[in-house]
Amino acid sequence: METLLKLTQNEWMKLWSRKSSWIMIILLALILLASAAITKWVDNSMDMNNTESWQEVETNEMIYNQSMLEDNSLSEAQREFYEGEVAISEHRLENDLPPYEYDSMQQGVIDSHIMMSVVTLFTVIIAGGIVAAEFSQGTIKMLLTRPVKRWKILTSKYIATMLYAILLAIVLFIVTAIAGLIFYGISDGTFLTWNGSEVVEGSFWLEGLKMLALSFASVWIIGTFAFMLGTVFRSSSLAIGLSIFLMFTGIQAVFLLANYEIVKYYLFTHTDLTQYYTGFMPVEDITMTMSVIVLIVYFIIFMAISYLTFSKRDVTA
Repeated sequence: METLLKLTQNEWMKLWSRKSSWIMIILLALILLASAAITKWVDNSMDMNNTESWQEVETNEMIYNQSMLEDNSLSEAQREFYEGEVAISEHRLENDLPPYEYDSMQQGVIDSHIMMSVVTLFTVIIAGGIVAAEFSQGTIKMLLTRPVKRWKILTSKYIATMLYAILLAIVLFIVTAIAGLIFYGISDGTFLTWNGSEVVEGSFWLEGLKMLALSFASVWIIGTFAFMLGTVFRSSSLAIGLSIFLMFTGIQAVFLLANYEIVKYYLFTHTDLTQYYTGFMPVEDITMTMSVIVLIVYFIIFMAISYLTFSKRDVTA
């Protein structure tokens, strides 16, 4: 364990010795700040014609959610979601508890997971190149001459990659809150949540962290996929390119395969765990437990291929 820790520390230092690692952190912060500024500008332009009160907006949303409950084809998870939304709307209107304004720091924190695709993109770049770069630069021979088992070397690289991904997610959360505070300000609304039996007041910080953690499942599994490709093919460009392509097109295949049973076992059906809390579920009859199991199975397959390939590869030539 001590050897693995030292290897991970070494990989972590090597990661930060690259300018690209710093650039991606800075670029992520700039993207979030720019996005908040642009959204604020657009909202200010649209608000000139917006005369609806929050009660009217909430009433319309409640009517819509009630109409959705009349659909007998809803899954159990979807029905529970809409029932909760109706209960929250009723509670707000009865007790005069306005929600956070759309352009507020609190709502920005809750919706911070929407930008996790940027974190996934940067994670893919690191994951796809962390092993492949050793081969392209010729440093893999020096690395494997150490009296250390290959699986430990590969594990340390994977851990360093995931730690960087976690750091990106933390930066995303913090910068989103700061950007919201700068451009939007603090709203006087109240965050309410449905616990399955009653409406209770919750913490927007915890809600934001929960949604961020659920969104990290996509970062984790797609990053693992890129890590596998980089290990197997020793080409960072192939690993990064293919992973990014699947990241943006994989979900489209879910809709194409929606009428087939195989879609339940398709990776991108399960990468977005926030679907169980947002009500948007493109595939029926799947559960959170099933999604977690499917993701774990894919993870095991990806890592098994990576370890088998890396441990048997001849680097003497």
